[in-house]
Amino acid sequence: MKQAKFGTRSIWAGEKEQLAFGATQVPVVHSVSFGYDNMDEWYEVAIGNKEGHIYGRNTNPTVEAFENKIRDLEGAEAATSFSTGMAAISNTLSTFLAPGDRVVSIKDTYGGTNKIFTEFLPRMNVDVELCETADHEAIEAEVEKGCKVLYLETPTNPTVKITDIERMAKAGKAQGAIVIVDNTFATPVNQNPLDLGVDLVIHSATKFLGGHADALGGALVGSKELVEKVYHYREINGATLDPMAAYLLLRGMKTLKLRVDQQNKNAQEIAEYLKTFDLVEDVFYPGLEDHKNHDIAKKQMRGFGGMLSFAVKGGVETVRDFLPELQFANRAANLGAVETIVGPSRTTSHVECTPEERAAMGIPEGLIRYSAGIEDIEDLKADLKQAFAKVEEKASQKS
Repeated sequence: MKQAKFGTRSIWAGEKEQLAFGATQVPVVHSVSFGYDNMDEWYEVAIGNKEGHIYGRNTNPTVEAFENKIRDLEGAEAATSFSTGMAAISNTLSTFLAPGDRVVSIKDTYGGTNKIFTEFLPRMNVDVELCETADHEAIEAEVEKGCKVLYLETPTNPTVKITDIERMAKAGKAQGAIVIVDNTFATPVNQNPLDLGVDLVIHSATKFLGGHADALGGALVGSKELVEKVYHYREINGATLDPMAAYLLLRGMKTLKLRVDQQNKNAQEIAEYLKTFDLVEDVFYPGLEDHKNHDIAKKQMRGFGGMLSFAVKGGVETVRDFLPELQFANRAANLGAVETIVGPSRTTSHVECTPEERAAMGIPEGLIRYSAGIEDIEDLKADLKQAFAKVEEKASQKS
């Protein structure tokens, strides 16, 4: 469907092949197994010589439709799926890294990803080097020492730092590394890392792809050769996407462009608006001209995303007072949904980390992660205004 524009493909891609009984929507196929009367046909499907399904842990028609849609939207040869975004990350890294291998990444990855790098991979005797996210020269220097995998996340969670994907992909390829990018925050609406030279792209489909906070899932896209290796690891280790979740993700992806376009606009306005409040110490959003790598973001992104974060004066105490006052925001550990979602990193993205570990990553305890929803922007701005006013009023009463 490459001739169609993105919004059209988000609705139609991957679905027609799975329709049945004249239905216009992909069915939810709950069957665990798929039967064959012809033993030779069964064998051909089982060994991959013929299309079909054998067992739900391996493949499923509803899940396949989801995989084909994200494959199309990222412009990839192949895709596979997982039960969660972290399953996508852990299965992919485990597929390509073995004892004695070396992986280079950045310090600002999502907290769960960071734990894989700092806790689990070292147990496997994998050498892990984490670089300053915005220091491209440092990353290149470590890659030049040799590595099996170069793993990036851009924009990062939660401080939305930006890495030059094309530059890093060239550095990784020069050393024969497999270059992987977590594209969850950007979504394929805003950024296509495969077009910038990377090998594999990961998504936590739970977030923007699904968009309604009602289904867990993960996805990996890239070359057929590499994706098949990860699929083999996943089918044996069992982190399979549930068909009902796949259906909900498919349904959500139909409105992906509409939602993300609105979230891009809302996040930009919110970021600019936050800078007008005295209680706000800093605002992190790649769409702001004073963002350290704004120019890189402009080069590789079509939109700056629906995610931002900001640090408040007074740290945790201000966060405690401020967040409950918001009327149009869920205080929850999620992001990318149609509703605005807020929370401090100490209970969301980096709850697994100690205060000292968060500080080392440049994440202050007073940082608030803000996932812009699709609400009317004037309501979101008014909500922030009244919440800050109540915090200031409370502070004045204490003094």
